[in-house]
Parts: sequence; structure tokens; C-alpha cells
Amino acid sequence: MTYQTSNEEKAIEIVNIAGLEAKVQAQMDTGAFGYIRGGAETEWTMKENTAAFNKRQITPRVLQGISAADLSTKLWDIDLKTPIIEAPSAAQGLAHEKGELDTAKGVAAAGSIFSISTYANTTIEAAAEAAPGAPQFFQLYMSKDDGFNEFIIKKAVAAGAKAIILTVDSTLGGYREADVINHFQFPLPMPNLAAY
Repeated sequence: MTYQTSNEEKAIEIVNIAGLEAKVQAQMDTGAFGYIRGGAETEWTMKENTAAFNKRQITPRVLQGISAADLSTKLWDIDLKTPIIEAPSAAQGLAHEKGELDTAKGVAAAGSIFSISTYANTTIEAAAEAAPGAPQFFQLYMSKDDGFNEFIIKKAVAAGAKAIILTVDSTLGGYREADVINHFQFPLPMPNLAAY
């Protein structure tokens, strides 16, 4: 059986992340949803990271005489409309056929930075072309093969990546319990790997 990803195009109302996750889960293949949403083993690290993030607070400046909020900031020499950037997320093609391409466009429209994963379902070049001139980062999963590392970094630089996000803790794939329970076998190509 061939994996069928979504090609649906419609506006969605996002109230919060939990509600969005429930909507997505209802429309996705169980194994694909488990892969995208899940983490390794009992997801302890993922839960701890979420808890740590939730402890951070943004304290607004009050009585500053401003009539409208301005979230713009600068990261290195990159002007941003928001202080939040998109974290790299592998295999977005599992959720939608345009996956990383539409994410790149949306993040660019929001005035932020798109980060493409080594394990994306689209090429680094195609993601850059989807949002011409918009800043992008590249997430490198460090390989034992130095030839691959050099090859993929050169591709990212040639496509205009402003920075490399180095993932060093994945020399072995995580034991993803949701994938085991769902008997998930990855159904889509990863063109950045295939190019090597």
C-alpha cells in the first residue's frame, strides 16, 4: 500500500498547540502522526524540554508610552518580526505533500527564520526557492561519514543557509516507542540523503 499524504488546502483556526495537535491527529495516518509528534523511548526528554520552556517567562515592559506592541528583534545580522524562529522538524511531507515548502513560505511571511532538516522531504535548494531571500538555517545531523557532512554543508551554504544547527546526539536513531507500537516504516524519500 502506498502512503497517501494530505494535499488539503484550507484555512484553519489555531486556538492553541494542544487543539491543533488533536486536529492533525484526527486527519493523519497513526504511524506518521506518531513519528512527527513523538520522541524517543518514554518521551522523558521531550517532556522535560517542554517543562523547562514553560518555566521561561516574558516580562512585558509596562508604562512605556507605546500604542502598539513591537515584537521585532535582530538575531546576529538578521532582522526578525518576531523573537521566535521555527525549529527544524524532519519529514514534514508526512503531514502534507508541500511539507517544508509551505512551512518555509509561512515562516518567511511571518518574518522569521525557517530551519530545514537533513531529514526533510524536500531538498535544501527547493526550500530556499520557496521563500526567495528569506533567511534559513540548516540542521545537520552529524554523520560518521565526513564526506557526507562536507557534501551536505556545501549544499546548504550554496542554497543560502545563514547558520548550521548541529545535532550531535543522533549517531544512533532513538528508540521511538510510538514507531514500534505503530509498526511505522518510513514511507517517503529523503532527497538530501539520496543526493549523496
